[in-house]
Amino acid sequence: MARWLMVLPPVLFAGLAGLFYAGMQRDNPGELRSVFVGRAAPALPATTLPGIPGLTEADLRSGEVTVVNFWATWCPPCRAEHPVLLQMAADGIRVGGVNIRDDDAKALAYLAEEGNPFLGVATDPSMRGAIDWGVTAPPETFIIGGDGTVLFRFQGPLVGTDYESRFKPELEKALAAGG
Repeated sequence: MARWLMVLPPVLFAGLAGLFYAGMQRDNPGELRSVFVGRAAPALPATTLPGIPGLTEADLRSGEVTVVNFWATWCPPCRAEHPVLLQMAADGIRVGGVNIRDDDAKALAYLAEEGNPFLGVATDPSMRGAIDWGVTAPPETFIIGGDGTVLFRFQGPLVGTDYESRFKPELEKALAAGG
């Protein structure tokens, strides 16, 4: 019995070290993978901002690539990425929004002041829909194929080198594939 107790710690250490090593060999060890990539996009919240079209399931299955952005007015990184979303929309990219844990009046005022890049906005005051999508914190952005399939998930603001090196190539690839 004592012999097993002496062998057990080195065996456990070697197994744990092997798991860590395998995890570090992934393409991007810092990336949080979405279980929805390659699957149909989860349901969207049915609530909307007053006076702004809602984001619907049909919008995600329009035959065109759609970018779905989870955002909030109280989120500084969401504010930082807003000009990028406006530019995407100006470039003809379909951008949908899901406003989470926010006050409708503040969200409407923000979009009126800063510009509205969204073809439709769903609201998620309890963040229940965001949880269904696997969103951990705003901003998070998904690239959805024309058939409603999740093609890519990006956590964090759409700014900087991470955005340039990871999100933009995936969006270009999706757009080149034609939805």
